[in-house]
Amino acid sequence: MSASCLSKPVVDQLADWVRWEAELATDPVGVESALVARLCQVRDLRRRRGLRHRLVLILALTACATLVVGSDSVTAIWQWAARAPQDKLARLGARWNPFTRRFEVPSERTFRRVLSRLDADGLDAAVGGWVGDVTRGVAPGPVVPEGPGPPEREQRRAVQRSVEHPAPQGVLPGAAVDGKALRGARTDAGPVFLVAAIDHASGAVLGQRQVPSKRGEGVAARDLLTGLNVPGMVWTLDALHTTKATARMITKQLHGHHVLIIKGNQPIARVTAAALLAGPDSEWTDTTSSQDDRGHGRVERRTIRVAPADDALFPGAAQAFRLRRDTGGLDGVMEHKEIVYGITSLPAGLAGPAHLNYYQRRHWHVENRLHWVRDCTLHEDGSQLRTGTAPRALAAFRNLAISAFRLAGRANIAHARRDLHDRDDAFNTFQI
Repeated sequence: MSASCLSKPVVDQLADWVRWEAELATDPVGVESALVARLCQVRDLRRRRGLRHRLVLILALTACATLVVGSDSVTAIWQWAARAPQDKLARLGARWNPFTRRFEVPSERTFRRVLSRLDADGLDAAVGGWVGDVTRGVAPGPVVPEGPGPPEREQRRAVQRSVEHPAPQGVLPGAAVDGKALRGARTDAGPVFLVAAIDHASGAVLGQRQVPSKRGEGVAARDLLTGLNVPGMVWTLDALHTTKATARMITKQLHGHHVLIIKGNQPIARVTAAALLAGPDSEWTDTTSSQDDRGHGRVERRTIRVAPADDALFPGAAQAFRLRRDTGGLDGVMEHKEIVYGITSLPAGLAGPAHLNYYQRRHWHVENRLHWVRDCTLHEDGSQLRTGTAPRALAAFRNLAISAFRLAGRANIAHARRDLHDRDDAFNTFQI
């Protein structure tokens, strides 16, 4: 066989290699996916020398893998990505290997190294930006296929609850803000805490920030709200965030409204609110609202009374409220009672007792629809990642998965994950 015949395959392979290198240098990832467009904005902190795989490829594969049941660790994410279809890898700009004539997937070590040294702020901004694009109708919503058979139980319950407890007329868009510790994860400054905001209506995660310690959660929450900057939004926060700085920022800078709980960190305001709302129930008939809930083996009654307030009580305060929670067994016998006080910048014309009861009930979505899902369904507490940006990065991808399922109209995240039977379903969720 002549030397020229032997050299021709090698020349073809080198041509393929040069073509891929040229595309890497000049052509951004040419895809139509709104999520990938957002992920392309995340800064690549790696050195250009020896770079083999695009950052957006690793981020997009991680995002799609996190949707699927069982992909809750870096090893599982890489194992899922290693069998990604060639056409999807091509759309994401994967590296072309001229010898195998296939698009390559990064190794597990590359996934782990990149996620541990990532622009985490940029990733959170990209995830939150995509959720905002979908919410505003700028980007198409995610599509999650439903399996055969009748509607899942939690899906039926969600429909039933919307019928039994409809939102009061005139409810404004709202979001709940709260923090969560990543178990075992640490930085040089201490344990890792994340503050997130979740939409009351859809259950999508609007944004996330990291704080070095629990004491810095208030600063991180204000930074998160400033970054979101949604005028007219009602922000519900727990007692830890009931500070004058937060209240002023929401009403003055963000032109929004707050619903805050008052506890021991604001003793004067709590005593004043308690005195303002004291008296027998018969005196508060016109400014009281009650709601009964039944489920999870118990019955709960939530009774709220409101009274006018002003800045003398708290910055931006328009009303004070007292919320009483009575809980008991399914036999209807109430065994436990809890009373909390709060303030809101919403005037009586915008929010009556029923509205405030609704906002306070929705505030617990941050626990029931975010923290619990990440811990129990997506196994965040069982993660072995401890250092670097990897714990926060995977938390951001879990937020993305939860938001995608919520925006697709799915109530049960575990059930929705099991409906993604093949890899094409996961890629199609984000229109990749």
